[in-house]
Amino acid sequence: MEGADRERTEAGFKVRTPVDEARRILQEAVVGDGEEGDVPCGTETVDVDRADGRVLAAPVESARNVPHYERAAMDGYAVRAADTFGASERSPEVLRIAAPDGEGDHATADRIEPDTAARVHTGSALPEGADAVVMIERVTERESVGELEVEDALAEGENVAPVGEDVEEGQHLYDAGHRLRPSDLGLLRSAGYGRVAVAQQPTVGVVPTGEELVAGDPDPGEVIETNGLTVSRLAQRWGAKATYRDVVTDDPESLRVAIQRDLTKDVVVTTGGSSVGERDLLPEVIDDLGEVLVHGVGLKPGHPVCLGIVQDTPVLALPGYPVACIVNAVQFLRPVLRWLEGTEPDPHPTTRARLERKIPSEPGTRTFARVRLEERDVTDPEPDEPRYEAIPTRASGSGVLSSVALADGWVVVDDDREGIPAGETVAVEDWEANP
Repeated sequence: MEGADRERTEAGFKVRTPVDEARRILQEAVVGDGEEGDVPCGTETVDVDRADGRVLAAPVESARNVPHYERAAMDGYAVRAADTFGASERSPEVLRIAAPDGEGDHATADRIEPDTAARVHTGSALPEGADAVVMIERVTERESVGELEVEDALAEGENVAPVGEDVEEGQHLYDAGHRLRPSDLGLLRSAGYGRVAVAQQPTVGVVPTGEELVAGDPDPGEVIETNGLTVSRLAQRWGAKATYRDVVTDDPESLRVAIQRDLTKDVVVTTGGSSVGERDLLPEVIDDLGEVLVHGVGLKPGHPVCLGIVQDTPVLALPGYPVACIVNAVQFLRPVLRWLEGTEPDPHPTTRARLERKIPSEPGTRTFARVRLEERDVTDPEPDEPRYEAIPTRASGSGVLSSVALADGWVVVDDDREGIPAGETVAVEDWEANP
C-alpha cells in the first residue's frame, strides 16, 4: 500500500461523511443523469399473477369497463321501473314472471317484456328491457300462477350496477413506479391485463469476507458467518435476486477476483474488511478496481462503511460487526435497490413511544439505538400520550447481534442532537416491517 492509499488508511475516520451526503453521492453514481421514471436495471413483462411486489415500469390505464355490462346489485327481480309506478305494500303491482333461458339455479331470462319480471342474482347481467331490480324482500312470489307482487315503486337504475361503475375504460389506474399489491393484481386482471411491464428485479452478489469466518462449530478465534446470510435475505425481501457467495479470505487478489466475478450483477455487497486495520483490504481493492466514493460515514453503529463504484456497478463494503452491517444495509443497500427500480425507498412504519432512559449520541453522528417496546400501564392517559415505553437494549455493542434481532426496532438520533433524554416521545422505526 503506497501513497494516497496509505494516507487514506492511516488517517482513520477523523472526517466522516454525513449519512444524507453519502447517500446523495451514492445515488448520483447509481443513476447518473437518468431522468425521473427511468429504470436503470431494465424492464420485463410478466404475468399479472406473478407480479406481486413488482414495480410498474409504465403508467397503466384500464383496457375496458368494469363491469362491462349492467348487472344486478342484489338478489331479486329485474323489472321495468315504469311497471312498478304506484306499487306499495298495501297496493302491490302484479307482474308476470318470465321463464328463464337456460338451465340451473342462476339461469335468468335474456329479455323481459312490459309487465314482466325476471329472477336475478347479485352480479347477474340485467335482461334486455329491464332497467331496475326489486329486492327479493320486497316481492311476494305466486309461483302457482307465475305471477309476482311488487311492493316497491322503483326508479330507473335502482339496484343496478351500471357499466363502468368500478372502473371506466381508459381510466388511469397506476403511475410508473407503483409497487403492486395483491389487490392491485385483481384490479389489473379485471381491467383487462394478463401481463404487465415491470422493472426487472435488481441482482446482488453478496460476498462475506474474513479469514476467521466459518460455516459452523467454530474454534476459539473463529466466528460463524452470519452477515452474508442476513444481507442476502434482506436483499431478497427488498425485491432483489441475491446470490450468497462463499466466504472469501483476507487476501487482496482473492477479494479482487470475488468483486470482478460479480460485476455482472447490479450491485456487489461485501461484508467485513471495510475499516482501516491491517486486514481491512477492501477499500484499497475497490479503489484499485474503480473508485471509492465514500469511506467512513457519520452513523453509529457502522461508521467504517466503504461505498464505491467499479465499472458502473455500485460496490458496498459493509462493516463486519453484525449490527453495523445491518444498519448500513438498511441505510445504503435498500435505497440502491429502489433507485435501480426507478423508485425511492418508502419510510419505515413507526410506533410512538416514551423513552424509558436516555440515549447518548455524538454530535455529527446519526445514531440507531435498538429498543424494545412494552405497553405502558397508565391510568387515565392523556389523549396524545404514547401507549408504549421504548426501552433501549442493554447490550448495545455493534457486534451484539441479539441487540437488534431481539429488539422491536430502533430510534434514530439525528446528526444535530447530542442524544435524546429519558421521557421524550420518540418514533421507533420497524425497519423490517416493509420492503
